[in-house]
Amino acid sequence: MRETEGESTELMAQVTPSLDLIFELLSNRRRRYTLYHLYDQPDGVATMDELTDAVVTHQYLESNADRETDDRTDADADGALEGRRQQVRMDLQHTHLPKLEDAGVLEHDHRSEMVRYWNQPSLEEWLEHARHKELV
Repeated sequence: MRETEGESTELMAQVTPSLDLIFELLSNRRRRYTLYHLYDQPDGVATMDELTDAVVTHQYLESNADRETDDRTDADADGALEGRRQQVRMDLQHTHLPKLEDAGVLEHDHRSEMVRYWNQPSLEEWLEHARHKELV
């Protein structure tokens, strides 16, 4: 678990993020998809595999929304999907989860590969707006 200047992430979760920080966090679609998935979990907890799959699924649906057919073979599609999945997982681990953790929005346990979302009502208000505009 990350610690910033001696304060645990859990204590930081009690601080309301600024509007600038909220919009910065929501400005990236992989962070939004991660937050959508965590927000939907009854306990706010997901594994890295679950988060990776959720982000890949959202991105796949988004990228294929305008396509009618796909001429690739199943083997090509499987290879491309696994490559995309590995890239998303790496981006989440090294970029997006640390940014969300530093903001006090979640906690990532690297050993267990569990991610726990900390309720942030001000973030959730804007997250719901983003989801409505983006996914509905």
